[in-house]
This record gives sequence, C-alpha cells and structure tokens, in this order.
Amino acid sequence: MIVITDTGALARFCASLEGAEFVTVDTEFMRERTYWPKLCLVQLGGPEEAAVVDAQAEGLDLAPLFEFLNESPVLKVFHAARQDVEIFHHLTGRIPTPVFDTQIAAMVCGFGESVGYETLVSKLAKARIDKSMRFTDWSHRPLSDKQLQYALSDVTHLRVAYEKLAQRLEKTGRAEWLEEEIRSLTSPSTYVVEPEDAWKRVRVRGGKPRFLAILKELAAWREATAQARDVPRQRVMRDDMLLDIAARAPQDEAELARTRSVGRSGLPQQTVREVLEAVGRARAVPEQDCPVMEQREDLPRGMGPLIDLLKVLLKMVCDKEDVAQKLVANSSDLELIAADDNADVPALSGWRRELFGNDALRLKHGKLALAANGTAIKLLRLDEETEAAAR
Repeated sequence: MIVITDTGALARFCASLEGAEFVTVDTEFMRERTYWPKLCLVQLGGPEEAAVVDAQAEGLDLAPLFEFLNESPVLKVFHAARQDVEIFHHLTGRIPTPVFDTQIAAMVCGFGESVGYETLVSKLAKARIDKSMRFTDWSHRPLSDKQLQYALSDVTHLRVAYEKLAQRLEKTGRAEWLEEEIRSLTSPSTYVVEPEDAWKRVRVRGGKPRFLAILKELAAWREATAQARDVPRQRVMRDDMLLDIAARAPQDEAELARTRSVGRSGLPQQTVREVLEAVGRARAVPEQDCPVMEQREDLPRGMGPLIDLLKVLLKMVCDKEDVAQKLVANSSDLELIAADDNADVPALSGWRRELFGNDALRLKHGKLALAANGTAIKLLRLDEETEAAAR
C-alpha cells in the first residue's frame, strides 16, 4: 500500500501515471463543520499501482496532483464525480479533464438510477466492499491500515468496473450519450454558487414580491457570510429565521428582537446590524424589480390519462433499451410534452428524442397505441398501418 505524504513522492507517482490509458480517482473529505469541503485524502488507481495521497500531510504541496488532473490527457475515471470535481474546482478554479463518470455510464448501460459504487462493483467486478469504514472521520490522524485499505478499494475495483462499462458503451454505440451528460459535469457553472441566487434554495411556497425581495437579500447575505467564514449556511442563520425576518421586515433592532424565531436569545450585534442592512436594501428595491415566484400553469383538464400513457411508454422504452428512466425524462418533462409538442425538455432533442421523444409525440397524436399482450405491453404504430392499408 502506497501512502504519499511528501511533494517529491507525489510528483514521482503522478509522473508514473503519464501514458496510462486511464486512472481512477476518488476523494475522502469532511463537510459537517465547513461550507467548503475539507479535502482529506485523494486516491489514485493506476495500471500498476494505487496510492493514497494524504492531503493533510504537513508540508505536502498538491501542485503535482492538480497539474496531472488538469493538464494530463490521461482519462480520469470517477464514480459519482460531482462532489469530487467540486473539491478540485474550489481548490484550483479548474475542472479535471478529460473525465469519465461510471455512475452516469451505468445509467446509460441499464444499471438503474444513481447506482451506488458497492452495487456496481459487485455486479461488474464481482467484489464485495467492507462498509464498516464508510463513516470514518477522514480528518483524524493517524488513519489505520484498515481505513486506508477501504479508501484504496474505491479506486482499485473501479478499474474493472470502468473497463466493463467502456466495453458496453462501445458495443451499444452509446458513448455519445455519456458525453452529453459529462458536459454538464465538467461545466464550471455547475460549481459556482452565486449569493444572489441563494434564496431559490430556501423552501418557500410563495409570497408577495416585497417579502421575496427581503428573503433574497437575507439569503445572499447568509451565503456570502458562510463562504467567507467557511461555515455551513445554517450556522449563520437557519432557514426558518430567514423566513420569519423576511415576513416581519423589521426596520430596527427592537422590531427584529420581537421576531418569533429570534426570540429572547437574540443575535450577535454584528449580525443584527448586517440583517437590518439587508432588510433595508430590500426595502429600497423598486416594486417592479422585486422577484416573483415562477408559477407553473395548471395543466389543461383531462391531461392526466395522457401523462399516464407517456409514463407507461417511457418505462417500456427504457426497459427495452436498458437505460435508466431518469436519464431520459422525468414526470415534469412528461407533463410539458403532454401540453406542448415543442416543450423545451431534453427528451425532445438529441438521442433522447430518437429513443423516446418521437414516439411520445406519436402517442400523443394518435399515431401510436399501447396494447396489452398477456403480461407484456406492445406498441401499435397506427400511422404505418394506415399507410399500408391505403397502399
């Protein structure tokens, strides 16, 4: 087992990976007490050897690792890569490239929705993962050999899983399906949290524009404060308190203190000042510039049965083609398709349209029917039968 704790060893190991067809990558991190994830370990699985990089080792410079992830043409294989990529984007401002995500590939290859690593490894590598170490405090030192072996297993078994998934993608010709999903994963905008958009994360069913303007300012203040202090946003202020203050719109400290969720415990003086400033900024926003909640139009009456038919068609198609339904369309997409032939949904473009979207529109317009054949459902292409009868 290779454990890397100094910069020279890290540089040499990264150099040894150059020329490999692919390298598997995983991270262990902690986030319970911080806004940004705290990187603890990086695991790298090469064709010959795998290593654990102790990101917290004193004096270790991770620059050779970042250079390899961001500059090397070697394919970096992750499982459920989003959080790992977020860590590297935060630390370097860049996205590792090129990237392959085995969880997304598994959805394309028919392993279900958001398949877990243990399940995938069990099916493809015929290996079993000891889960007893999964709740390890990875920031604690020293780590035991058992903990390090568990961390390494996240990249060693992943090599076999990747190779078998790559073979399936090649055989089925679905590599381009995966590329479309990877583009979102590797877009820097995916990992940027703008404080002015933070209010959209707060669960609120509605409200007048002025209330939403105050909530927007308060949520932006909380997000910026959490980022600057590197603490979870709920430690700055809970959601229920944000909503209470936005509803009461206090103009001074006395009114703020009478807000129910603030209560007798009160708030630190600096927080009081910053909250009142945020409320004041929101009060100054012209009425026409206050945000409004996006209201989805009610579906036309009688649309329910059509949506149900589209759900059956989606399940039928995805079962037949061995692809996860979630990757093709969700319930909201089906509702939009039922209401509009030109709905702006993924299912009506690219490979999804070829797989499902075109048949969904045919079903909607009576050119396709679903029929029971014993316990199975089959498609009846009415447009083709009509054309054949006419000839």
